[in-house]
Amino acid sequence: MTSHPLPLGETRQFSPVFLDYLQNEPALAPFFGRFPTLENFEAQIEARAAAPVHRDVLYQLLTRQYASVANHPDLSVLKESNTFTVTTGHQLNIFTGPLYVIYKLITTINLAKALRVRYPQYRFVPVYWMATEDHDLAEINHFYLFGKKYEWQTPQTGAVGRMTTQDLTPLLQELPEKVSLFENAYLHHRTLAEATRCVANELFGHEGLVCVDADDRELKALFKGVMRDDLTRHSAFERVKKSSQQLEALGYKTQVNAREVNFFYLDDHQRERIVQEDGGYKVLNTPLSFSEAELLDLVENEPQKFSPNVILRPLYQETVLPNLAYVGGPAEVAYWMQLKDLFAHYQLPYPVVMPRNFALVINKAHAKRIQKLNLSDAALFLDEASLKRRFLEKNTEAVGLEAETAAFDQVFSQVLKKAVALDRSLEGLVLAEKQKLLKSVENIDKRLRKAQEGSQETEINQLMGLKAKLFPNGGLQERTDNYLNFALNNPDFLRQVQAVFDPFSFQFHLLTEE
Repeated sequence: MTSHPLPLGETRQFSPVFLDYLQNEPALAPFFGRFPTLENFEAQIEARAAAPVHRDVLYQLLTRQYASVANHPDLSVLKESNTFTVTTGHQLNIFTGPLYVIYKLITTINLAKALRVRYPQYRFVPVYWMATEDHDLAEINHFYLFGKKYEWQTPQTGAVGRMTTQDLTPLLQELPEKVSLFENAYLHHRTLAEATRCVANELFGHEGLVCVDADDRELKALFKGVMRDDLTRHSAFERVKKSSQQLEALGYKTQVNAREVNFFYLDDHQRERIVQEDGGYKVLNTPLSFSEAELLDLVENEPQKFSPNVILRPLYQETVLPNLAYVGGPAEVAYWMQLKDLFAHYQLPYPVVMPRNFALVINKAHAKRIQKLNLSDAALFLDEASLKRRFLEKNTEAVGLEAETAAFDQVFSQVLKKAVALDRSLEGLVLAEKQKLLKSVENIDKRLRKAQEGSQETEINQLMGLKAKLFPNGGLQERTDNYLNFALNNPDFLRQVQAVFDPFSFQFHLLTEE
């Protein structure tokens, strides 16, 4: 597999705030910590080493969670003071979801490898922080394989990590061929969290990837201080709102909004927002209500019932892990910039925010078609209308009547000048005749372009077919297609992708299969 890097800006797929971040735009400097370079990790390690960390609690949790997992990474290294983590997080998409989830994991693994080479006196563990407490089933209950959508039908509610996977059997039977990895994961594990850990370990455990399920009482106990502060003082709301306003004043669109209370109430089969109302607290969509004293008592005795939202999840992660960097997509990079001041408030080291690697996989047949149609890398990312127009301009003689239209306009300007000089009442007549002529020229222009397109009908159909295959549903391949689209025919697919990805190469990789 070969990689053809393309500047991210040339793809027209990314927001200004993300592109400016990767250019180290000075105006954004107050909103992030150290810029993601290999050299900057030296200072990041020093800062993280000086901060509190709860290694024994983390190790004990992971030991319990990996008790039934064979051939798992060495978890004991996390107890050592010279061990640090680099982390990515994501929802528990069934069958790994779209390709970009895999790309996040590979980027994180490669980052740990690069750090081991540069700083051999330390150990670096890649971590997958599993969003087990997320309750948006509709976002994780499906995947696309060879253009077909496969969907998990289940009546279960609440945190997805706690859901049983036994009713995934019908979906497994729908697949075009058996995949033992997923049959073992979903049929022989109790919950989606356990099954996802199994899948991640089978795919990347040999690379040292460690999965963390933070839906745990002991870990939540480490976060009690933030829980109390958020419930009573609303520090996150004020600070994130201020940072968001500052980013918007610079012309950037912000990704997330903080709430006065940034926790959900988590229990069996439910994860609902906590809101402050009428001098007390309520749990939406339930009859539950608490006084402040009752809620703070619940924090003290049952912290596992509090689940942080998107604003506080990053702080929970950084409280638990001896972490140096977070690897995320464009939206994640953008929203982490809204949190910098919040980290300062809680005196937590702000991690290096790393963009994940991006890729478009092109098989041999599509590569030949691209070569035959003489398409540039950047042209592939144009919308269909622009791509078709660019192709015709490049491969046929110009037939548009722009020059003739401009000439007619100039002639009528002269005619109008003479007519008005003789009789101003002639102005309307001249302008009407001009409009008629230009309309006729426009119609002829359309017919010429249609005839031109007809002469290239075969090539245009091939072009549009190629576009549809490489950009399913009109979007990036990595946001729709599952990795099995390639791995079923190429068992070495993941290793080949990992070999070409560079965590410090902030470009779009066009990966061509050889």
